[in-house]
Amino acid sequence: MLPDADELAEVLVELAVPHEDVNELVRMGRRVMDDPELRRFLEHSVDELVRDMGKADEPVVLPELDWPAGALQRCFPAYVFVAALPHTRAYHRERGIPAEVSRRTLADLGRNMAVHRRRYGRTGVQSPRWLTRHSRGELYQLGRLQFERTRYGPWNSRTLTAAGLDLAPGTPCLSLHIPDFLGPLSPEACDRSLALAAEFFARHFAEEPYRAALCHSWLLDPQLKEYLPADSNIVRFQERFRTAPEDPEPEDTEPVQFVFGDPELSVESLPRRTALERAVGDHLRAGGHWYIGHGWFPL
Repeated sequence: MLPDADELAEVLVELAVPHEDVNELVRMGRRVMDDPELRRFLEHSVDELVRDMGKADEPVVLPELDWPAGALQRCFPAYVFVAALPHTRAYHRERGIPAEVSRRTLADLGRNMAVHRRRYGRTGVQSPRWLTRHSRGELYQLGRLQFERTRYGPWNSRTLTAAGLDLAPGTPCLSLHIPDFLGPLSPEACDRSLALAAEFFARHFAEEPYRAALCHSWLLDPQLKEYLPADSNIVRFQERFRTAPEDPEPEDTEPVQFVFGDPELSVESLPRRTALERAVGDHLRAGGHWYIGHGWFPL
């Protein structure tokens, strides 16, 4: 199920796992393979992950390892994703997906673990549920942005209908995601990503003509325009979308998590080094709230 120690280290580096985490993961990987109970649980988890490979909009929740809290429990999803690699890569080959796209997409495991280390100062997988999309052939990184194959349905139509999106339930769409640790969200980088996506999905998923690009993010909160220059990357990103009214419930921890790395930071302690940091922190310190914005544009 798992590669041997030498190969596992190489695979982890290919997946952009932080170098300071590699030795610990290799050491614990031997334990996983030597323990019959852990090995059975790994096999069961991989089976759950790869069932109905490629089927979009079928959320998968990995089984939770019933194990004492510690490094093994925090890192076990990484072994599941590594063990599932042959299935994911076979699906990519079947679709004709270029090896470079596959590599950059699956390297989100390393990015996710880097986010965990930034927040907690130790090895772990920050959001296993998020990474199931990559392993199942639902999400691809194309340039600066990530694109998730999804379908228009009840959960997103409630907000986007208010923004003028009129599609039949089940219509294929692409959800846009903005990965961390990947440089500025410049208009040129976004244009390139969208051009890559148009070619990629027309070639590799021709049976699914995508009608719209959707985005649900704190980056679409219109209040940001009150703090950032009109020519800022975030404001220009917002202007690509037809937006819906903001959610009634605030999500103040979202920008704190993504801008400062830890959603539990006290508002008073938030630094003011950049225009975005000042915008997020000053707004909260003034008693304001941040919201998840919803938007779309036609493809």
